[in-house]
Amino acid sequence: MSESQIQLQELEHDALTELVNIGVSRAAASLRKMVGEQVFLSVPAVEVVSRLSAATLIRERETGPLVAVRQNFEGAFYGQALLIFPELNSLELVRAVTGGLLSPAEMTEMEEEALAETGNVVLNSCLATMANMLQRPLTMSLPEVLRGDGAHLFELSEDSSLQAVVLFLYINFAIRDRDIRGYVAMLMDLPSLEALKALIGEFIARVIGDAAPDAAPPP
Repeated sequence: MSESQIQLQELEHDALTELVNIGVSRAAASLRKMVGEQVFLSVPAVEVVSRLSAATLIRERETGPLVAVRQNFEGAFYGQALLIFPELNSLELVRAVTGGLLSPAEMTEMEEEALAETGNVVLNSCLATMANMLQRPLTMSLPEVLRGDGAHLFELSEDSSLQAVVLFLYINFAIRDRDIRGYVAMLMDLPSLEALKALIGEFIARVIGDAAPDAAPPP
């Protein structure tokens, strides 16, 4: 599979970035309620790459072990969504979510539960917003917590599907003066990505249609 075959056109890329930005803004509002403090999340980069390239991008940016929350989604387009953190950030995130009131032992005990809940909030906010604006329903599975490197998280193997692609988003977290960085990835096959591109095209047509001036009355 050539990555040139799975690239978004500029207008599609801009529209998808806007959809994700709106979703992440809603995720920030939800997290703010959880931690009782201001939360900032940004989405400076949206890329469509192969699973191998996504694993390479993660390896280039993160040399240590990773922790991820994964949820399956299905509807007009389908796949897996992952919220990925450097493992060193995970306890810092738990500390922020729990208000810093727990002992180290209690934090470790609650780590997976807090990570799963945080992932559920972020991934559901992003995907539910996208689905709503694309006017298509999506259903999501319960979150599960995974640990390992990019190859493990993106399920790379000798028999990995050649049709597998990754919608790769790089996001930054800032919670109560804690710099907690993370990544969101959506794993889809080519038919699912094509379905998403078609829905983005419909979304663009609606936006352009709504923005167009009223037609002049006939003479």
